[in-house]
Amino acid sequence: MDFTLSEEHLMLRKVVREFAAKDVLPTIKACEPRHEFPRELLPKMAEMGLLGVCLPVRYGGAGFDYIALGIVSEAMEWADSSVRETIAVHVGLNSLPIFQWGNEAQKQKYLVPQAKGTKLACFGLTEPGAGSDVAALNSRAKRVGDKYLLSGEKMWITLADEADHMLVFAKTDPAAGHRGISAFIVERGFPGLTTGTIEGKLGVWAGNTGWISMDNCEVPAENLLGKEGEGFKIAMSALDNARFTVAAGAVGIIRSCLEASVAYAHQRETFGKPIAQHQLVQQLIAQMVQRHEIGQLLVNKVGRLKNRGARNTRETSLAKWYCTEAAFQSASDAIQIHGAYGYSNEYNMERHLRNSKGAVIYEGTSQIHQLVQAQYALGFKTDKPMRCELPAYDPDYWQAEA
Repeated sequence: MDFTLSEEHLMLRKVVREFAAKDVLPTIKACEPRHEFPRELLPKMAEMGLLGVCLPVRYGGAGFDYIALGIVSEAMEWADSSVRETIAVHVGLNSLPIFQWGNEAQKQKYLVPQAKGTKLACFGLTEPGAGSDVAALNSRAKRVGDKYLLSGEKMWITLADEADHMLVFAKTDPAAGHRGISAFIVERGFPGLTTGTIEGKLGVWAGNTGWISMDNCEVPAENLLGKEGEGFKIAMSALDNARFTVAAGAVGIIRSCLEASVAYAHQRETFGKPIAQHQLVQQLIAQMVQRHEIGQLLVNKVGRLKNRGARNTRETSLAKWYCTEAAFQSASDAIQIHGAYGYSNEYNMERHLRNSKGAVIYEGTSQIHQLVQAQYALGFKTDKPMRCELPAYDPDYWQAEA
């Protein structure tokens, strides 16, 4: 497998990294202490095509492949996790599932404005009593005439109080377990829908995290995504997309910590010499290099599998597990190298440490991913055909006008 980036990928990486340094990071430094969502970045991201980066041009996207989604995620989280989370949720958890599972009418009504960045989207799966155990969700959907009535509570929803469109999951057949889950496209303003913001988070202060409440929320029947009972498959395929962006973003955190640590190690002197010459500091930096290289390889492998339209659940799980743990450890080590300065908000490491802790919890905890990897290795779990694979990337289709 050739992991060499194309000229197109290299140019995209250069552009988004410059954007992250010149626009995203200064904005985050202003918004993050106030716990404010950086709304002013969204028009710029839309203009650059980042909110539809890997969606076809005919649906308002930029026409790039799935590898490009990883490149953008890495660059955004180098600056801050909240911006990468916006990409993960808007693109990976909502827009790509609509592209994969939606009919043409749904694509025109919802996917096009989302890909263009004129509408923002989120994903409502987690509930107060249902996180890792998706089948335990309690939300219900009942068909009444030409609409569904949805009732239930969603919790820890990124962009809950910011999104225009929501991909929400509820049981249409509670007795069928996970096979009774269905997916619905819900608009802000539908009767019976309310949202709110969760305060007091450890990290991702510039990201909006909240709840969605549905009290007989009226959803048109044509807003059912896929068929009744296909919600679990849709959710699992969506999570593969988001976990890919989480892994790629974690590599961005590692790069940020590595770059800052190398620069500081050359600058800071103790005992008459730069701390870069102390072997224990060198050890911490070497370990960051190792994590960065391994993380890049795992992410690149998943991106190429996605481009081929191949099932990548095992590989994505491994990348998410490794990269998020590596990012958390790298942020901790970077603080150690910076000493008291690393413990302050003068540098980015303390923010990366707070943010990276969330990533070992959401999109499947590290413990869940360990179990997944063990089950694959022991033969308890195999990738049976589930229609979970994204369409293979075809540049002639992706880059062609409708």
